[in-house]
Amino acid sequence: MGQTPAGNGRPRRPTMVDVAREAGVALRTVSRVVNNDPTVGPAYVAKVEAAIAALNFRPDERARQLRLGVTGTIGAAVRRIAEVNPALAAIEQTARATGLRLLASSTDFDESRERDILVSMCRQRLDGIIVEPFGNSHGYLEPELAAGMPMVSMDRPMSGISVDCVMSDNAAGIGTAFHHLHRHGHRRIGYIGDSELVFSGRERAAAFRAALVAHGQSVAGLVHPGDITAERVAADLDTVLHGPDPATALVTGNLDTTIAVLRVLGPQAASRLAIVGFDEVPLADLVRPALTVVAQDTATIGRTAVELLSARIADPSRPVQTVIVPVELKVRGSGEVPPHAIDS
Repeated sequence: MGQTPAGNGRPRRPTMVDVAREAGVALRTVSRVVNNDPTVGPAYVAKVEAAIAALNFRPDERARQLRLGVTGTIGAAVRRIAEVNPALAAIEQTARATGLRLLASSTDFDESRERDILVSMCRQRLDGIIVEPFGNSHGYLEPELAAGMPMVSMDRPMSGISVDCVMSDNAAGIGTAFHHLHRHGHRRIGYIGDSELVFSGRERAAAFRAALVAHGQSVAGLVHPGDITAERVAADLDTVLHGPDPATALVTGNLDTTIAVLRVLGPQAASRLAIVGFDEVPLADLVRPALTVVAQDTATIGRTAVELLSARIADPSRPVQTVIVPVELKVRGSGEVPPHAIDS
């Protein structure tokens, strides 16, 4: 059965009023059948279902959501979405397994874009939001938390607000990398990492300084956090590798730093330097020697983020929880290069 076109020229979608008229029953009866009310008699159910089929009626999901106060949808604001993102993949898989849909958006390492996305997600009244934060202040979300919007921070805490968080064991990962190189005979180990304005960059640089001090070594000239640019990385590598007492090994603080270091060094110099990177590196086995890394368990981080969000949705008053996920040293060759100085 056709429907009268709407004012914009499109066919008008059939409503429950149309179904009630077609079935010859009350509107309330249609509503009860659509919402699977078990108290409706079989004869009425049959009439309504026949009318639904005849009219090709589809219930208004938005109206149902407004009535129930839930959307069955959660949001994820992550820093990168255009490339392989294991944590986001785990979020999507876990959400789907629990009957939730996922609305994901990329903040592209832009604080203003992150704010716009999070404010928009809050206004859409999603059931909850997982955030891979980049900005330095999230206090603007405090009214949303107070209004009952569940949020979980992933990879690092959100600043200015208290929400559930899941992240890697940054300190243990850096300690593992340092001790691995030390066991292989290296006594001058340098660090090139992300800016200490970033939480993980700050934690990892601090852990490296602590490892140096624990082994009775000075931190002078060996610890170099900062913005990840080719110029900055090249200058710091020159300081670490070509000074009066050059390092024979290097720990890199994250994926982007590792890639920048390899590009500056070039294949020949990189092959002579012992390197352990923090973060798994795509195609790490194609480098010679293959890269030894401290790998984050991003799949577990993503799954845990959904679990924390689901728990927060179910019990908004539960204590705020931070989950620290262990890391794993993956030995492949670069971290086992013996000590010798890089040629100037």
